[in-house]
Amino acid sequence: MLIGEVARRSGVSARMLRHYESLGLVRPSGRTGSGYREYSAEDIRRIFHIESLRSLGLSLREIGRALDDPGFAPSALVDDLIRQTRDRIAAETELLTRLRRINAADPAGWEDVLQVVALLQALGSKSADARQRAALSSVDEVPVPVEALVEAALSETEPNVAGALRWALARSGGDCGPALLAEGLGSPVPAVRKRAVQSLAEMPGGEATARLRDALANPDVVVRGYAALVLGTRGVADAVPTLIDLIVEGRNDTDAADALSVLASDTATADQIATRLVDRLAHDTTEAPARGRLTQALAGIPGTRALRALVELSHDVDRAVALTAAYLLQIRDAR
Repeated sequence: MLIGEVARRSGVSARMLRHYESLGLVRPSGRTGSGYREYSAEDIRRIFHIESLRSLGLSLREIGRALDDPGFAPSALVDDLIRQTRDRIAAETELLTRLRRINAADPAGWEDVLQVVALLQALGSKSADARQRAALSSVDEVPVPVEALVEAALSETEPNVAGALRWALARSGGDCGPALLAEGLGSPVPAVRKRAVQSLAEMPGGEATARLRDALANPDVVVRGYAALVLGTRGVADAVPTLIDLIVEGRNDTDAADALSVLASDTATADQIATRLVDRLAHDTTEAPARGRLTQALAGIPGTRALRALVELSHDVDRAVALTAAYLLQIRDAR
């Protein structure tokens, strides 16, 4: 078969076939009387083998070795190809992410593009000062895309930088910020979940509040606690059970009691909170220190239900609880 027909049937150009021949990859088995290359069935089969290996990303040198070395073991080469492909995909994915973030910043000109690139690079710097400056400048200069700020906030370990990133996120005005941070609440890494809820806690608006309300059902006690404390200050009554849990467990119990007092802004809610506190006080498994904290929490709850509870507790069999309740009654009488 002559080179033109081989090219037509194989899809490999005559020029490439000559290149293969110059490299010694495939040599036509014969020549016609006129000196034209003539390929045998075995030559054509080798051409298809070359093209198959090229489709896997092998170089022509690697293909020659694979086809001509009897002792060649393909597994090592395939493993190497897998590694190279993964590295290439990771690099291309990183580039695609960077381009999307630049596009999301809606730059007006090349100066804006360069500013965004500089800020993105600074956010990924090894220098904490550089990262902090980038976070602070992202609000006043060309804004950094919210996705980049969220990614930086969830990975930042330096407290000052983390605070600057949360500040920048809170002022970013991006609608997608709370949703992206909520995804961080499902991270398998506890530190990432904590950073996500801390960032959500500083974001204003109904969307952030809704995400924090969802976080009350999070299996991570730290996430639930942060969410409840913020929601309490925002007047969300759904946080009450978790706030009481914090008081019982002795985690941020003072802040939790303050949040309950904020929520007890009307008589009905105050009585409901007082009833919940009393129910936990009466629970058989509630230990003495927790009963003391629950009694103290009643001090910040107005209304007759909390007052009656303190009167009853002033006669409690637990002397510490009784003394605490009696003292709180004196303070209420003095007001």
